[in-house]
Amino acid sequence: MSTDHTPKIVGTVWGLLILNTLGSAGAQTIIPLPRSLIQMLTMGSLVAAFSLVLAVNLRLRIRASAFVFLLTLLLVLSVISSASLESGFGALFRCARLALFVGTLWLLSRWWDGGLTFVRHHIRMYFAVLGSVAAGLVISPGAAMPETYGGRLVGALWPLTPPQIGQYAAVIIGLTVLLVLGRRTTRGSAALVIVPSLVLLALTHTRTATLGLLIGLALAIGSLVLTSAAARRFFAWAVLVSAVAAVGFASALQAWFLRGQSQEYFTSLTGRAKVWDALLAAPRTTAEQVFGVGLGDKSFGGLPIDNSWLAVYNEQGMTGVALVAAIIIVLGGVALLRPPSLSRACAIFLISYCAIASYTEAGLGDASPYLLHLALASSLLAAPAAATPLATPEVPRRRVPRWAQRSEVT
Repeated sequence: MSTDHTPKIVGTVWGLLILNTLGSAGAQTIIPLPRSLIQMLTMGSLVAAFSLVLAVNLRLRIRASAFVFLLTLLLVLSVISSASLESGFGALFRCARLALFVGTLWLLSRWWDGGLTFVRHHIRMYFAVLGSVAAGLVISPGAAMPETYGGRLVGALWPLTPPQIGQYAAVIIGLTVLLVLGRRTTRGSAALVIVPSLVLLALTHTRTATLGLLIGLALAIGSLVLTSAAARRFFAWAVLVSAVAAVGFASALQAWFLRGQSQEYFTSLTGRAKVWDALLAAPRTTAEQVFGVGLGDKSFGGLPIDNSWLAVYNEQGMTGVALVAAIIIVLGGVALLRPPSLSRACAIFLISYCAIASYTEAGLGDASPYLLHLALASSLLAAPAAATPLATPEVPRRRVPRWAQRSEVT
């Protein structure tokens, strides 16, 4: 809150939440890491995050948050849909993980005041993750860009897929650009984050992250154009550079986006459409349509769904889809109602990015980096708490004896 100084341990808690959402499945690492070990580390980080934030918020002070409230409803729905064990006992484990995740966000909400503190934590932690990716690329280029992923960049020290790396790079690039425009960081410091992140994003060949970055930044900077001369200059230069790049490097950009795929494979979203069609065509009971089959691994028929809306429909039914839509609509509506500011622009970027990525990436219905991005947006849109004035203790009146009163009169 505005009256409380944010403890440094809150940054550690945010970093542990990010570690928990990195996942345990991905590319082959240089040193083979058992999946059970990775799961123990990620789940242990969530337990540690909840314990630490509880230790600094023992009085359980929280702020009203429509975002976390809707997440709580999604948690209740997940428990209801998973109780039938149609997705196995793993569904209940995922519900417990989501419960700890949501509980940690409730406890953190005490320090959500519309400031940029959590933005800096977000950038630092994800930049550290990208640092591990860059280190793996230097140590073993072959393992970092394997043929099994078409030569795209993966995590060689920690199992990260190209879409994950692209997402992390795009998010911190966008947030850092906005901090520069808002004069909240120096250009030199920003370049140290933006330049290597752009290189890693290019090596991942991740189209969704690139489009999310460009569209999200356009909307965020557009929200600042009327109040910031720096935003107007940046927007004008960005349009000019984009026009020149589109004309001079059209063939190179097309080759980068196609990634050597045929036009037909590209239009089918690299095979995703076939999984989506099969999921929608599968017979379902009324209960499965309304509540879903319970939390799972975001796959159908052994293949990844790669769409947040269909993944939520499969696991939490139409009720879950309605709740996730409400989260996006509420955050977007609040952002539009806020006066222009840097915090609002960062929130608009994050909401826009998550909405765009939801079409080809799953994660909006369970503990994931996308929910953390939206939690950060919620913290940026929170109104600063009004400072409570210190009450002045009432000074008791001294009783004056009657003889003293008579002497004063005389």
